[in-house]
Amino acid sequence: MTIEIVVYNIESALKAQEGRADRIELCDNPAEGGTTPSYGTIENVRQNLNIDVFVMIRPRGGDFQYSNYEFHSMKRDIDQCQKISVDGVVLGILTPDGRIDKKRCKELIDRARPLKVTCHRAFDMTRNPFEALEDCIDVGFDRILTSGQQTQALKGIDLIAELIKKANGRIAIMPGSGVNENTVQEIVKKTSATEIHFSATKFRESEMTFRNPAIAGMGDDEGGEYKLRSVDPERIKKMRTLAEQSF
Repeated sequence: MTIEIVVYNIESALKAQEGRADRIELCDNPAEGGTTPSYGTIENVRQNLNIDVFVMIRPRGGDFQYSNYEFHSMKRDIDQCQKISVDGVVLGILTPDGRIDKKRCKELIDRARPLKVTCHRAFDMTRNPFEALEDCIDVGFDRILTSGQQTQALKGIDLIAELIKKANGRIAIMPGSGVNENTVQEIVKKTSATEIHFSATKFRESEMTFRNPAIAGMGDDEGGEYKLRSVDPERIKKMRTLAEQSF
């Protein structure tokens, strides 16, 4: 069983390694579903981790149909990832009518080699998952991260199982979204997935002793400056045990 942990900061990456994850997906901006992290963060994480580091290549939140300017930015981010010697990148581009943008995706995949390339959950926004599956295989993606085109993988479990069967080893299918201690065994049993993706999120209190009570969230009353996102290594270990018991 391959365990991939999505992380949004340096501390979380280190905690994922401590929990014996096999791989991390390094992102920024969890509220937007993950965007490309800074060069400094990628470099720092690469230098301090000995597990696989995959980097999100996504120039903004929102949809997955990008302008020429954004596409150029994605190419340059891939170039920087190669210089830092990460192990893989995570990306996905769609056409306006909800198909995999094969031309642009292939250009990025070819540019990224020899890095591994995952198609992220843009896949879940396609008009036809089986058409998208074949397109992903055709352009050279190594794996697809999917919730089965539902909000959570448990809800999309039947589709995930069918995708794994139709893929027949031609591409890895990795369930993600809502994979946790309560759902992992059912997901693995019903889909026969050999890779899983989750966050193992844990929040900790800030070490700031001074806190301005008049400002929260830099203007947002629901700000969380003093709740810092991290990863719980013990949750990762427990999830591995539960997943491996499901075979």
